[in-house]
Amino acid sequence: MTVSAMNHFTILTADVDATLAFYGEFLGLRAGPRPPFAFPGAWLYAEGGNDPILHVIGGRRSEELVKGVIDHMAFTGRGLGSTVAKLDAKGVRHELRKLPDYGTWQLFFHDPNGAKVEIDFDAAEPGPA
Repeated sequence: MTVSAMNHFTILTADVDATLAFYGEFLGLRAGPRPPFAFPGAWLYAEGGNDPILHVIGGRRSEELVKGVIDHMAFTGRGLGSTVAKLDAKGVRHELRKLPDYGTWQLFFHDPNGAKVEIDFDAAEPGPA
């Protein structure tokens, strides 16, 4: 057996609505079809995508929202300047760096549940103002 791609990540949360709002605002993900599970949550899709890339499971106590062995989840994005400006405007702390030799921009920040998010931007994108 071999794998060919990452299917999805799952976020645990005490507040589904705040988590959906965060990923909608900062990553442009939207809620879409999801099986009728007996627990709250959502499946989030990228614009134009047919497959969910982020699952949100709600109803978790804040004590359950602990960091495990996975350090972060990474997405490919467009619009570095506007993304950084939006994070700044909302007071979301972030770190931006450029990969040596490759030039890829890496933007790191945390969601409302403490999960680390990375968005990679093409090296040709201009840096934020």
